[in-house]
Amino acid sequence: MRVLGLDISKASVAACLLVEKPSEPRQFYFDCRFEHFHANASGINALLALMPDIAIMEPTGINYQKLWGTHLARAGIPVALVGHSELKAYRKHLGFLDNKDDDADALALACYWFDYCDSPRRFIQLRDYPITRIRELILRLAHLNRVQSPIINRLRQDLAWQFPEAAQVSSKRKVLSQNLPLLWAWLAGEKRSLNYDRLLASSVGLGITDTVKLHAQRICHLQQEEIAIERELVKLLDAAEFHPYRKVFAEFGFGLRLQSVLISQIYPLENYLDASGKPEVIERRGRKSGKPTKRYLSERRFMRSLGVAPGKDASGDKELDRVGGSDLCRIALWQWVFTRIEVKRSRPKNEIGKQLGEMMDAEKSCGRPIRLVRTRVAAKAARLLFKRLVWALKSN
Repeated sequence: MRVLGLDISKASVAACLLVEKPSEPRQFYFDCRFEHFHANASGINALLALMPDIAIMEPTGINYQKLWGTHLARAGIPVALVGHSELKAYRKHLGFLDNKDDDADALALACYWFDYCDSPRRFIQLRDYPITRIRELILRLAHLNRVQSPIINRLRQDLAWQFPEAAQVSSKRKVLSQNLPLLWAWLAGEKRSLNYDRLLASSVGLGITDTVKLHAQRICHLQQEEIAIERELVKLLDAAEFHPYRKVFAEFGFGLRLQSVLISQIYPLENYLDASGKPEVIERRGRKSGKPTKRYLSERRFMRSLGVAPGKDASGDKELDRVGGSDLCRIALWQWVFTRIEVKRSRPKNEIGKQLGEMMDAEKSCGRPIRLVRTRVAAKAARLLFKRLVWALKSN
């Protein structure tokens, strides 16, 4: 078995090819011949010339990993992904306490395969094309949102003295709407508005400059890119395999972007179930109570992947809460709680909306911090979502 450990950098990779796990990895590190390839035609060809049976790498962002992973896949070489935290712990297990470099990571990745190749859960699930594309698109949307915020802030600051009557006007595009926000489109010269024309004619401002028009044009271009991405997301989510998931999402009142985020993270749900396709539940004796306690392992894995299953780091008298999983999912669910559950008139008109709404109201009435309340409601929503998805897929 020719196992290739790859540590990916911005424009190159460090590679370690093994046919067996060395008995002393720490010593082998000093004797091993590591290869380094640049992100160009000769580098890709030299990498493929190693003819590995499998390549092991970290999920180092879609932009860096995508190039190498795609060329390996086209050559028929399977790729396995190891999580960052798992590799960090494993590298320490091998004794690489002092050496944290690309070569040490490549060697650790290759060794990891020999130790855990029979344990699929030790590796990150590789996603098929539709899921990969959906994830790329939602990350692009998140990037566009980050890019627009400082431009809009700068625009409003300039309008405060150039056209103060419009400086604080809310101008947002609804999701799936094909229309550009009126204020920005009018400033950019993309749309006409008699109302803004009249306001500007009687404004106390000092007049709109070309800089404001350029900023408005930038916003419109970014919004047009968002529109194109949303169109593609609609087509991708319309696939038959996603229909049972989206029916459940509709019960929760999830919008297009949140549906896309969740699908990219949890599909297929079978990854969280046992071999028979059922939620994995075991019974163990409690460490403190000593009584038999059920552990809902599948549900816990599901919640952890969404970033709403807190864990603990305890040492001596110190005990710290920590949260793992997807930051993207956790933020998206938190925002959904803020806009759909906390606002009473926006709650889903069904049992789900009733349960979560009552929990929200009860928690707030107890005087708990609002951030804690929203986090707890998001965790409750994730548990309900898992149960509804299991039921829907079983009956489908």
